[in-house]
Amino acid sequence: MQPYQALFAPILQKLQIEALNEVQLATIEASRQENDIVLLSPTGTGKTLAFLLPLLAGLKEEKKQVQALILTPTRELAMQIESVFKDMKTPHKVTCCYGGHAMRVEQQNLIDPPALLIATPGRLVDHIKRENIDLSKVKLLVLDEFDKSLEFGFQEDMGFIIKQLTGLQKRILTSATESIKIPDFTGIGKPIRLHFIPKKSAGKKLDIKIVQSPEKDKLQTLLKLIGNLEPGAMIVFCNHRESAERVSEFLFDNNIIHDYFHGGLEQKEREKTLVKFRNGTVQIMVSTDLAARGLDIPDIKYIVHYHLPPTADAFTHRNGRTARMDAKGSAFLILNEEENIPGYVEGDPQIFYLKECPPPAAPAWDTLFIGKGKKDKINKVDIVGFLSKQGGLKKEDVGLIEVKDFFAYVAVKRDKITEVLDKVKHEKIKGKRVKMEVAL
Repeated sequence: MQPYQALFAPILQKLQIEALNEVQLATIEASRQENDIVLLSPTGTGKTLAFLLPLLAGLKEEKKQVQALILTPTRELAMQIESVFKDMKTPHKVTCCYGGHAMRVEQQNLIDPPALLIATPGRLVDHIKRENIDLSKVKLLVLDEFDKSLEFGFQEDMGFIIKQLTGLQKRILTSATESIKIPDFTGIGKPIRLHFIPKKSAGKKLDIKIVQSPEKDKLQTLLKLIGNLEPGAMIVFCNHRESAERVSEFLFDNNIIHDYFHGGLEQKEREKTLVKFRNGTVQIMVSTDLAARGLDIPDIKYIVHYHLPPTADAFTHRNGRTARMDAKGSAFLILNEEENIPGYVEGDPQIFYLKECPPPAAPAWDTLFIGKGKKDKINKVDIVGFLSKQGGLKKEDVGLIEVKDFFAYVAVKRDKITEVLDKVKHEKIKGKRVKMEVAL
């Protein structure tokens, strides 16, 4: 096997990463030993690359079989890991399987076995029972966000899957919760434990405040809170899907640009919502705890607990979306007169008094949908050139571009997007007619 540094240097160059962080270095060093690994680290600390690099070191190009398996609790996390692995530009095939994705497409992809398989537990069980995949040669298993998988009730599915891994040699388990009890079905005995969860006293960058709602229904209080805050990325957490949609409908009726996000949405809608949140088209996302971790979204300025989190862990993970690394953030608990500050809230949070303020201005960006993607040989350079030449946009008028397999999303300055669509409606990209519209 190549020395680790020689193997990883070109990968880091492709990812435009100058150096590995402490979490990644420790995981790579631990992976050289035979023991299983339990990595305890918060979201946003580079866990994905931490396990992908040692995983890559063990893949053999000449072996046409599934050699490594990554199980994740959510489809978004599965897709995120797949995207990082593809960006590494290795010679190894990767396939991603998850609910909400066409089964026949996955079956076709599995005919030629990938070296790396990424999957959600339920969908992989379906493939195993249909005999679409042979996992007997898998040597490395990664259980990513394992605590979240347990929370979602995937114990039985994961136990069934692990029984199929008769050639398994090593396991890497990641968790954002240190109190996790590792079940026997994982087969993890005496692992190397890597602990990077900071002590609670270290969380001084998070400012927790109480917002008092004079009514049991908190909608008007939320609206006023939004108007009182400086512009910035915000997640409003609700405990149920129906509540998230109800809050969203109220904000829509009050002309607040936002989106909502929960597990009941179609995959395309979930993906579009996250794209618009990442590129600044919407700065407010109303969500269930699905957005608490495992999503590729930027650091958040504000966390709003519209509903009180059901557990201390849920409170921690929601708040973990802000005040990460060197950033600061604020968390607001909206409490009506019947609610008290939960016991898991440490310290003495101050009351945030609301003033009468106008609603926030619309974000500077809007999102353009382009109906061609990677499979059509369209890349970011093509899109920038097209929007510049045919659309008349300047460099500063174009923001984040995300190119998927069959379509792309482009952030364009909100005051320019109508003009751009008018200019390019009869134009072609690389000789191809393309559907373009505002992503609603």
